[in-house]
Amino acid sequence: MRFLRGFRPAMCWIFLLGTLGFGPCGLAAQLATYESRESVVGTAIGLDALERQWVREHPKVIVASMQYPLYLFKDEHGHWVGLNNDVLNQISAMTGLLFIHEESFSTDQLLGRLESGEADMSTTLAMNDPRKVFLDFSHAFGGSGWALVGRSGAPLLQSLEQLSERILVLPARHALEETIRRDYSDIQLRTVKTYAEARALVESGEAYATIENETGAQLYPLGLLKVGHTVEGMWEADHLSVRKGQPELLSILNKALEAFPPAELRAIRLKWLEGIAPKPALPLWRRVTQWGCWGMFIVSMFGVLSLFWNRRLAALIKQRLDAEKDLSDQLAFQHALIDAMPDPMFVRDLEGRLIMCNKSYEEGLSTRFDQVQGRQLIEVDVMPKETAEMLHAEFISQLNTRKTRFSHRQLRFNNGVRDIYQWTVPFYSADGQLRGLLGGWTDIGQRRGSGQCRCSSRI
Repeated sequence: MRFLRGFRPAMCWIFLLGTLGFGPCGLAAQLATYESRESVVGTAIGLDALERQWVREHPKVIVASMQYPLYLFKDEHGHWVGLNNDVLNQISAMTGLLFIHEESFSTDQLLGRLESGEADMSTTLAMNDPRKVFLDFSHAFGGSGWALVGRSGAPLLQSLEQLSERILVLPARHALEETIRRDYSDIQLRTVKTYAEARALVESGEAYATIENETGAQLYPLGLLKVGHTVEGMWEADHLSVRKGQPELLSILNKALEAFPPAELRAIRLKWLEGIAPKPALPLWRRVTQWGCWGMFIVSMFGVLSLFWNRRLAALIKQRLDAEKDLSDQLAFQHALIDAMPDPMFVRDLEGRLIMCNKSYEEGLSTRFDQVQGRQLIEVDVMPKETAEMLHAEFISQLNTRKTRFSHRQLRFNNGVRDIYQWTVPFYSADGQLRGLLGGWTDIGQRRGSGQCRCSSRI
């Protein structure tokens, strides 16, 4: 008996070491099983003749993608990963479609690619009425809420009512923008290009709050920011969005989602959003019997996994923040350069809407950029109606002919007739697509008055 009492601790240690060895093996076996299922999950789904023909004619589907951890982002090797990418891989195995990601750097740019037909679909867009005009949405396959993000030290944000008479900043064409403008008109809504710009304005105190996906809001270092409550009644389902005019593609995606094994979808969501699938609560007597062995295993494994996960996530976040900083620096330089021009300058899109202008343009027309942004000359009162209609017609005609225009002319402004030298030139994207007009003018009379003009009076 004495021998057994002395041998019992040794047996416990042997059992514990065996459990620690068995645990990783069991976990590896589960992961291997999941990977094998993932590679063969392409169970044939019932596509009709039109859908099969569409797949043959469109084997590649262009996906307008914007990095949005942990749903869709690039890893350290530049490969697209994330929850939505795993879903697309499973659908690809089921249907034979090949999904090609093309990166966008803002919501506005992503929506523009879908509107223009440069992309076929996207995976990260929330559904709202303006988007339904040019997009169809698939069946839902998950969802999350919207979290209010405010400045650290300010009262915790609990609802949109707290933002009355305060500035809320959102990326342009945000999913909640129309709803807030309609139902919360007392909120001062300001739009920027990216979530990074929105967070920066909240940190600097120029805006009171922003709104982000509740999962994404927790991924970035908070710094001067504080995540508040979710927006009540505005939970958003996850959908695949498809450019209108492609009913076959929408039908194929819906059939694939319907045939998607629920266990596989659950495993993918847990893989990205929780990391480990929650286990059902065990009876007290079983937890007591297993506590000694599994306790040390869970603690040690949690520490190791947390260390590696935090290092990997920190690297991804640093990479994203560095890229956003470089982009912000480039945008700041461009704005500084155009504002430094002494003559009025402007940029207009293919419909004649104002995209950008400099300070001289604002001063020359006695207006502010935020009052005329995204609007045509004929929609704002910055010059006589006849002049605005004439110039707008010239812009549209020039966009059709794609010719440059330089002219010495007299134009009637709100403060009288001016003798100006006007120029407008079309500009193109990197792939050669016409994107709009760049133009400006020189007030010849003003230059002559100041003795700075040496140009001929005859053009």
